[in-house]
Amino acid sequence: MRSIVRRKFERYAGILIYLCGSFGSSVAQQNIEQPETVMVTLRAKPGAEADLERVLARHWNTAHEMKLVSDKPHITLRGVEDGNKTYFVEIFTWRDSGVPDAAPDEIRKIWSDMNRLVEARGGHPGLEFVPVSVMVR
Repeated sequence: MRSIVRRKFERYAGILIYLCGSFGSSVAQQNIEQPETVMVTLRAKPGAEADLERVLARHWNTAHEMKLVSDKPHITLRGVEDGNKTYFVEIFTWRDSGVPDAAPDEIRKIWSDMNRLVEARGGHPGLEFVPVSVMVR
């Protein structure tokens, strides 16, 4: 009688371990971060346009070297609003959406430099991140 109970227990324990392993791996797969494309608008302080342009280039190069971003899409645009106020728009894709929250110190230092070179304007912050989707036609 005891061996029958033990075999049933072992069978149920094996099934339970299998199910827990399967459930755990599917949960882990669901938690894998997905790439995130963002559009960043930076409103340059007057006189800081050239410095901000250099910091943007340094940010991209550093993030790319650290493999924090995807190669494509990546585009940087420069525009003028309110007559003569420069802004930049950069579109790129983080390797995964968790990168900004866990950004290395080197990237955070660059963000600090960016924040020093921008100003709030027109009811918008100086540095504005918006998640976007790439539309392919």
